[in-house]
Amino acid sequence: MAIEVAIKKKIGNFSLDVAFSAGEEMFALLGASGCGKSMTLKCIAGIETPDEGKIVLNGRTLFDSEKKINLIPQKRKVGYMFQDYALFPNMTVEKNIMAGMGKKSEKAIVQDYIRRFRLEGLEHHLPRQLSGGQKQRVALARMMASQPEILLLDEPLSALDSFLKWQVEEELQDLLSEIGKTVLFVSHSRDEVYHLCDRICVLEKGHMETIQEKKEFFANPVTQAAARISGCRNIVPAKRLSAHQLEVPDWGICFELEKEIPEDISFVGVRAHYIEVSADLEPAKNSSIMQMDRLLEQQFESELVLKYNQDTMSLRILMDKEQAEQLAAHEKLRVTIPEHALLLLKA
Repeated sequence: MAIEVAIKKKIGNFSLDVAFSAGEEMFALLGASGCGKSMTLKCIAGIETPDEGKIVLNGRTLFDSEKKINLIPQKRKVGYMFQDYALFPNMTVEKNIMAGMGKKSEKAIVQDYIRRFRLEGLEHHLPRQLSGGQKQRVALARMMASQPEILLLDEPLSALDSFLKWQVEEELQDLLSEIGKTVLFVSHSRDEVYHLCDRICVLEKGHMETIQEKKEFFANPVTQAAARISGCRNIVPAKRLSAHQLEVPDWGICFELEKEIPEDISFVGVRAHYIEVSADLEPAKNSSIMQMDRLLEQQFESELVLKYNQDTMSLRILMDKEQAEQLAAHEKLRVTIPEHALLLLKA
């Protein structure tokens, strides 16, 4: 089972331009609010119509601007779960699931979905009587009752508090692994996509930045936007001086690297946990002396904020609280960024 998408759509000053394919997997569309994630799902579902392009699901053309094909949502075999689950408030769990089956609803089939989604004993409950996790299971059961060929999940965990979210997230992971279909998962949360998804497509202002396997995306994001979305706190401009030299003025470091530096690199990043800090001010490779700016205490660790000078961007470093307090007592510190920790990024 697979979907192929290559579409463009313009709304006012916003332009959507995406192209990707996904098989039987959890495929994430990750990006900030307003980047085009939900619009992409709505175009696939037939709620919105692209200006041009093509959408093909398991060999069936859902949309083709050149051939004037644009199937109505009811014929697309697409399951769409909204952020608020969109359950019918005056219908019981049983009737909500039956609504997904249309005229073909049968009691025995409905009971099978109730069993599969662990909703026994809740058949006659209304949505307002359900927990967040129970509502999500009802929404998934109703969606699966329509026998879709693909599932579109639009920020399904965004309305939940942090305590409930991790419980519902585990349930969702178990349910989706049992279903075994192509799932497009929209989120702005890197934690959600890391826990749930196989591959990640980063969207930035309507355009695709990169598509990578999950672990590769977090270990080696390709672009500045992808690194930022992946959670990298330290991203600054860089200038390639040669195949193995890279100047980073904001950190006061001219890096000497063993690996070859691609010609299109214009930014570098480093994750806040991977920076070495010392009160020893002796010069060292790929290091500089920075000024202590401030110490920010967090719940389980502390963040050192350093600056090369007052006109440069801050460098943020996360570490153990006790170690951070000891280092914060010094006006100046030596910062070393190991080559393996340096992210080489395109614009």
